[in-house]
Amino acid sequence: MRRFARTLAAVALATTVVTGTAGWASGNTQRAVTGPPPGSAEWRADGTLGRPLPDPGRATAAHVGRFFAGLSAEQRQALLERHPSVVGNLDGVPLELRYRANARALRASTDPRYAGLAASGRQILAFDPRGRGQVAEVFGDLRAARHVSVVVPGSDIDAGTFDRRRDVYGTPAGMARSLYAETGPGNAVIAWAGYTTPVGLGLDAATGGLAEAGAERLTRFTAGLAADGLPAPAVFCHSYGSVVCGLAASGLGATDLVVLGSPGMRADDVADLHTGARVWAAKDDTDWIDDVPHVEVAGLGHGADPAGEDFGALRVPAKDAEGHTGYFAPGTDSLRAFAAVAEGVSR
Repeated sequence: MRRFARTLAAVALATTVVTGTAGWASGNTQRAVTGPPPGSAEWRADGTLGRPLPDPGRATAAHVGRFFAGLSAEQRQALLERHPSVVGNLDGVPLELRYRANARALRASTDPRYAGLAASGRQILAFDPRGRGQVAEVFGDLRAARHVSVVVPGSDIDAGTFDRRRDVYGTPAGMARSLYAETGPGNAVIAWAGYTTPVGLGLDAATGGLAEAGAERLTRFTAGLAADGLPAPAVFCHSYGSVVCGLAASGLGATDLVVLGSPGMRADDVADLHTGARVWAAKDDTDWIDDVPHVEVAGLGHGADPAGEDFGALRVPAKDAEGHTGYFAPGTDSLRAFAAVAEGVSR
């Protein structure tokens, strides 16, 4: 009888996630952008090298890396010019080539949302204009970095809100830029908005469908970093992004996994993540995420609170942070702690 009562209570709590009584209101249902980069059909049909090019939908990042390592500079440049969208988004392609390919694709775009991303000096590691648009940008010298961090954002993030001026530290570019400024030489930070995020706080935000698609893309992305010879990253996951990271945890190859303002990671505890990374959690007292039920019933909700004692994560101080998007604000104890993790000081 007690178990039945607990189940009913959990269902009621999960229902509030969708009805809005816990702060999660309505949102627009999204269809995840998945699969190989745009232009892949033309890439597959390209026979100019006299041999097949790696299939963007099947080749591993390691295979792609080996393929490009065997090409001459002229052959690489020719592929970039013919297929900038594939070269710029194919995990395993050397990062310098991806920067140039994405700069080319952005200059060719007529969509005003991307005008700022095309500015000279920006290091765009991924640019996929499909759907609401997906972007990854590098802050710092990634090739020379001893420590690499990846920032994974939550809901309402796409190419148009990647680096908006409003609520700066709730954007991937704002979070990554702030972390990079707080860390010392030898660090690089990647703002990764490489998945379809929920819009609003409705059913998409309360369920794991978009997170599952995002986890697959994030795992492939970090495999691409490894294939390019870059250091294993520390991964910082905000809000719904922590759901993505929880599902991807076992395949990220990360040194550290840091979640902030998390609704849950679809895991009961750290052991349930099946990762060798050190797991950290931050939640400030003014974050509305604390009002969201930390349950998972019939696919609704995301499970245990990573900042709870029973979860087993290392706690990140967050007394200075304000609200749901204040963790990366300059001068906060949370940002200082994040920088220590990023620099490997706390390992």
